[in-house]
Amino acid sequence: MSFEFFIAKRYLKAKRRTGFISIITYISIGGVMIGVTALILVLSVMNGFEQEVRSRLLGADAHVRLRKFFSKTITDVDSILTLVKKIDHVVGASPAIYEEGMISSKDEQHATVIKAIDSKTAGSVTDIADKMVLGELDLSPKMIDGKKLPGIVLGKYLADGINALRIGDIVTVWAMPKKGGIFTQPRIKQFYVAGLVEIGYYEYDKVFSYMSIPDAQKLFNMGDGVSWIEIKLDDYELADRVKEEIEEQLGYPYTALTWFQLNRSLYSWMEIEKWGSFVILSLIIMVAAFNIISSLIMVVMEKTREIGILKSMGASSKSIMKIFVFEGLLVGIIGTFLGCIIGYSAGFAQLYFNIISLPGDVYLISSLPIVMKWTDFMAIASISIFLSLSASVFPAYKASQLEPVEAIRYE
Repeated sequence: MSFEFFIAKRYLKAKRRTGFISIITYISIGGVMIGVTALILVLSVMNGFEQEVRSRLLGADAHVRLRKFFSKTITDVDSILTLVKKIDHVVGASPAIYEEGMISSKDEQHATVIKAIDSKTAGSVTDIADKMVLGELDLSPKMIDGKKLPGIVLGKYLADGINALRIGDIVTVWAMPKKGGIFTQPRIKQFYVAGLVEIGYYEYDKVFSYMSIPDAQKLFNMGDGVSWIEIKLDDYELADRVKEEIEEQLGYPYTALTWFQLNRSLYSWMEIEKWGSFVILSLIIMVAAFNIISSLIMVVMEKTREIGILKSMGASSKSIMKIFVFEGLLVGIIGTFLGCIIGYSAGFAQLYFNIISLPGDVYLISSLPIVMKWTDFMAIASISIFLSLSASVFPAYKASQLEPVEAIRYE
């Protein structure tokens, strides 16, 4: 242990003639501790909400979607599915059609995004079958009021918007042909409500409706083609790698989109919000850093005589500067360590004991979500210690510039 570090520890622990200086030092440690704790908890909660949103979106959508350029339909569906399923990390694949239209009941009408699915393979890609809140994912035709109608599954809030909340309610889907003039008649098809689904993401649940692929092909005059091949992976974080492999094997005119590209604005917004909060809450640690500056300046004023004696005994200006830099660094390290312990303990308690609960009918989750990442702890600890170290440089420099004669003249 260097003598500079030894003296810095003695200065930190020693009882000073003015107890006020000790109080400021403890306040500095407390400020760093509170700032670190706040940062850890806020980032952990944001991680939790981000994971909740991502899990719900990935439950309703694929990890990778494959399509053709220029919105051309995919006709060789079986061969594409066979090839895609052979690629590493792919655990499921299913054809799908996405189109826009209007849906109406006896009372109301609403714009809708129509997703046509293969009921047999859709479960290998999405969790839609597990998210049914009414009825089942059975889109087969049934006799309703003397008419044989195909089934349709509606998002919960879409069904509420058009007042079609009961199994067997008849709805009409309107699809406008892509080619045609202003006088072109829309294609119209009636369905019965086979069930309601709640993905847990309001923007999906208020616009999406689900029908079978053959019904959508007839409604949109697509022949035997589909617009997308949806792909699920064993690890969604490998989506970029699998996307490149799929495009390399299939080549033009096929292209793939990952889950992040499909919802880029949402995920980018969450990332910006997270790190914006990190920067803003770092100001709490910066306030504590100013306390470190003031406490060290007061220590230098109190220890002027000791500094003069050390210099007269041969201590260099560099050594004097190291003493006070070490003292400020110790304040930062102690505060950071305590903040990490408290933040982890509070996060652990919320994670396993659900101390803070949420109304499930509003947030669809029963407690405040927490996801603690070691990378966040490292980033927070690094910025905290850096700010503490930076705050100690100026007082340490001023202490190193004291002249021995001037320091002990009036003692």
